[in-house]
Amino acid sequence: MSQRAHTHRRRPGRRRMAAALTAALGLTGAALATNVMLQPAGAATAAVPAWPSATGSQAVSKTIEVSGTYDGSLKRFYGSGDLGDGGQDEGQDPIFRLADGATLKNVVLGSPAADGVHCSGSCTIQNVWWEDVGEDAASFKGKSTGSVYTVYGGGARKASDKVFQFNGAGKLVITKFQVADFGKLVRSCGNCSTQYRRSIIVNDVDITAPGKSLVGINTNYGDTAALRSVRIHGDSSKKIKPCVRYTGNNTGAEPTETGSGPDGTYCRYTASDLSYD
Repeated sequence: MSQRAHTHRRRPGRRRMAAALTAALGLTGAALATNVMLQPAGAATAAVPAWPSATGSQAVSKTIEVSGTYDGSLKRFYGSGDLGDGGQDEGQDPIFRLADGATLKNVVLGSPAADGVHCSGSCTIQNVWWEDVGEDAASFKGKSTGSVYTVYGGGARKASDKVFQFNGAGKLVITKFQVADFGKLVRSCGNCSTQYRRSIIVNDVDITAPGKSLVGINTNYGDTAALRSVRIHGDSSKKIKPCVRYTGNNTGAEPTETGSGPDGTYCRYTASDLSYD
């Protein structure tokens, strides 16, 4: 079978938080990618940030192609016609396809969401919210080892399988994101016909159970995952696996799980990087 694959945040005060968010939403993709810093371990917890209310709705029957910056002003976009069957079939078209270097910001993706967002190369997905994830929320497909995919802010709910599918090469950085009711937050493709070494950073995020795992990586291709300031809610029994290791392949076969937990080489985090409530 082909691989296709809220939470507590420090409270700096409402005025400071509002100022920080305003500044963040004005940053360029390059600034977000270069300025993301791993938060110190063991950050204090607070209430999960509220989801935004959509400012309107727009049906999408054909993929919206984005180059440059697309600001949706927090309008809800949902699939219709060929993009509206709401299924989990692989190979679906996305609602948005981002060209190399493009930015998608301030968007709410409603249901059905088809295959969400595709990034053809480096991209920035900023303050984007998936109300009901379709096949995947976003897929990263760049072929350059220098590709950087930045997810900053936003959140996703109701992902029966993966939220983020990492098929391409390069680095994925997920910061200030929240997810609830999901299978996997991000999976490095386990059986794509072309495989790459991939690096993943998950930093300052809120995770709300139920969920199965945060990151899945392929150690035989040299993948790495770093986790910092991950706040996990509603999982006192610690059933959600933070980092799962696999032996991937390029034949289409189901990849083999080889272990989970921190190992200092591939899964890079310690117990203090996670908090539970």
